[in-house]
Amino acid sequence: MSTAATPQGAPIEVRDLTKTFGSFTAVDRLSFTVEPGRITGFLGPNGAGKTTTLRMLLGLVHATSGTATIDGRDYRDLDHPQSMVGSALEATNFHPGRSGRDHLRVLAAAGGLPMSRVDELLELTGIPAAARKRAGEYSMGMRQRLGLAAALLGDPRVLILDEPSNGLDPEGIRWLRGFLRHLSSQGKTILVSSHLLQEVEQTVDDVVIIANGRLVRSGPMAQLRGAPSTIVRTSDADQLAGALRVADVTSTPGRDGELVAETTDMRLVGDVALRAGLPIWELRPRRADLEALYFELTEGTNRNLGAGATPVEADAVSGQEGANE
Repeated sequence: MSTAATPQGAPIEVRDLTKTFGSFTAVDRLSFTVEPGRITGFLGPNGAGKTTTLRMLLGLVHATSGTATIDGRDYRDLDHPQSMVGSALEATNFHPGRSGRDHLRVLAAAGGLPMSRVDELLELTGIPAAARKRAGEYSMGMRQRLGLAAALLGDPRVLILDEPSNGLDPEGIRWLRGFLRHLSSQGKTILVSSHLLQEVEQTVDDVVIIANGRLVRSGPMAQLRGAPSTIVRTSDADQLAGALRVADVTSTPGRDGELVAETTDMRLVGDVALRAGLPIWELRPRRADLEALYFELTEGTNRNLGAGATPVEADAVSGQEGANE
């Protein structure tokens, strides 16, 4: 894909967005921003309202209140939506009897796009050999690649993807990670919904975490992780904590008798323990990972695990939000 004429991305802004289905609130006064040139992970438990939010952003579902805009405009008001927004919300949005190439040709013709983009995107997404094969015979991973190719036909400034890693093998996931990073380096705005926390952690710049349709945390990954520290275990954690205080190192008790020292200098921690005559049973760097943060923030707030929606309400929402939500 040529980068010379690729325009910069456009901001996504969600403000006090709310969607109710009867008495059930799927999205509740949700606000966040997705910046151009960055990959933002959109995370939350099943039923948290992720897909409903994406559908409102794309004008597929009417919001009860609030706004969801792209470059300051509702999706319905965009002059050339294909050149502004590319999206892939599910990997089944194609005619099963039509080849992958023909599927893209139909979309290109409908959008007034050059047919040269079809073969360019087939090559770029790694499915040229399967282009003549019926899309209904594609594996899940191939369907994901075809959906991504369709989303990129108009060389959009904004890319919105719902669970794009589903069905991809490890090699495919690694390819997707590099591909999204390449697109963000062009200045594109990328919003990715996913439940693969370890993969998201390696891919995204920013994170938006929701539960029960509400925002629980958002910000850059580096900021959410917090300051790096050191985990140490010894025979007397209290004595070591006192010795560290003398060395101007703050520490706090951790799990299972461990001590969390607020420093990355493991040599200093080891030297302090040696001078205090304490054995070191464990010494390792600690940095909060996304998975630990995610479960810490959403634990006890997932309505699917507690007394949330009634079965009737939950069914109504699941019918609107789709199988990936």
